[in-house]
Amino acid sequence: MQTDFLVIGSGIAGLTYALKISKEFPDKKITVITKTQEDETNTKYAQGGVAGVWDEVKDSFEKHIEDTLIAGDGLCNEQIVEIVVKEGPERIKEIIDYGAQFDKDASGEYALGREGGHSEHRILHHKDVTGKEMERALLSQLNAAKNIEVLSHCYVVDLITQHHLGYLVTKSTLDITCFGVYVLNLRNKQIEKILSKITVLATGGCGQSYRTTTNPKIATGDGVAMVYRAKGKIENMEFIQFHPTALYEPGTSPSFLITEAVRGDGGILRNKDGEAFMERYDARKDLAPRDIVARAIDNEMKRNGTEHVYLDCRHMDKEKFIQHFPNIYQKCLSIGIDVMQQMIPVAPAAHYSCGGIKTDEWGNTSIQHLYACGECASTGLHGANRLASNSLLEAMVFAHRAYLDSVQKINTISFEGHIPDWNTHGTTEPSEMILITQSQKELQQVMSDYVGIVRNDVRLERAMSRLDLLHKETEELYQTTKVSPQLCELRNIITVGYLIVKGAQFRKESRGLHYNTDHLEKSNLLQNIIL
Repeated sequence: MQTDFLVIGSGIAGLTYALKISKEFPDKKITVITKTQEDETNTKYAQGGVAGVWDEVKDSFEKHIEDTLIAGDGLCNEQIVEIVVKEGPERIKEIIDYGAQFDKDASGEYALGREGGHSEHRILHHKDVTGKEMERALLSQLNAAKNIEVLSHCYVVDLITQHHLGYLVTKSTLDITCFGVYVLNLRNKQIEKILSKITVLATGGCGQSYRTTTNPKIATGDGVAMVYRAKGKIENMEFIQFHPTALYEPGTSPSFLITEAVRGDGGILRNKDGEAFMERYDARKDLAPRDIVARAIDNEMKRNGTEHVYLDCRHMDKEKFIQHFPNIYQKCLSIGIDVMQQMIPVAPAAHYSCGGIKTDEWGNTSIQHLYACGECASTGLHGANRLASNSLLEAMVFAHRAYLDSVQKINTISFEGHIPDWNTHGTTEPSEMILITQSQKELQQVMSDYVGIVRNDVRLERAMSRLDLLHKETEELYQTTKVSPQLCELRNIITVGYLIVKGAQFRKESRGLHYNTDHLEKSNLLQNIIL
């Protein structure tokens, strides 16, 4: 199969790019690949909203830039922050034009929320399902486009580069080029090749590397792992953001997110004794940036020997709460919690990867003809810690920028015509799925216990030794059995786990989301860890 533009992932980043290309080139073919159905993405689970300077009387670009830089703890690329903040409102207006509906107040103005780390009310939201609403608007546009083909239930196994043509490709190779991908078609169980002139990775996050996460089952770091195997550049993977307030439900995966907007509207964190503890950790109390709040909760849990803390909403206006957070209200009721009468048990959960595939200001990766945008990319916006509700904004801005750059290049690129078929010689059907599922559990256990909110050198060393063994066992399995989505995802989360641990070992300081008790001071030498 050949396509002019290949988009891997159907979240907000991938859909925004595909739509813009579709309108620019009605005569060219655009293919979108998703490994389940088209609406099952990280975007779908984004509750809080999208940040943007909307009220220019009370707010300003300078304030949003400053808030982002403070949250990023010295590692943000200031040029990128300025680009995203200043171009963001225009991208929000575009998705409104696509049909996305954000909540308004009684006067008909957009009801702007405030979340941790923000100095002003600037979050546009649709109740507590903002991502789902934005995705709905994009999908309705996508389904009307005649030159976009969506291939669902297709699992991308690897990027095709010169390596598959028999050439030696290393990290030092200057002209690594992406020619397309090998795909496992889950309907016919065959591995097919899709050749493309331009490929865009919009594969989302890697929360499934951890035992407890707010990410859906599909968030296995596929894009990051594929680029790393293809010798592309990955950076800052040690900065994994744990959302402070996931609903505490033992044995439930993924964890249900209690959006930060609840605290923005007045929710208060309390420990088992009912004490509002955040004032002991930060002057901004419950609206401190996520790294600070997550560490504070982690410390309270360890200090008190509990598995969760509480989010107190009992003092909040019931009608307003139900209007703004209907899904949270109903979810809590479904497990016997009336938020107006009882506090909500919450605990941190792996939520967002601030690092990823290294890109420039146009979304280009270190591999030619390959772009990355959304959570899988490391653009330089987030630095050591993402500011709440900047992720949907970033995805739209860099999908747009990748589109602009693609327009300039597409007519200079031709298809590579000599790509070999996938070689299944010498492989058999996997005899025991337990070999895969148990390794996945081990990986998640190791990452949660040793590479979580608080780290130290001994834990990181133990994690690496266990990951080495898991990698060895899994590669042996991969070489001798037929490819399955479960095996590919296991390979990918092991690779991502390795990148997180290796980045954490290299960073001899505590900064943002990386908190190492053996290196509590910050270094004066600011650096990105590129792997």
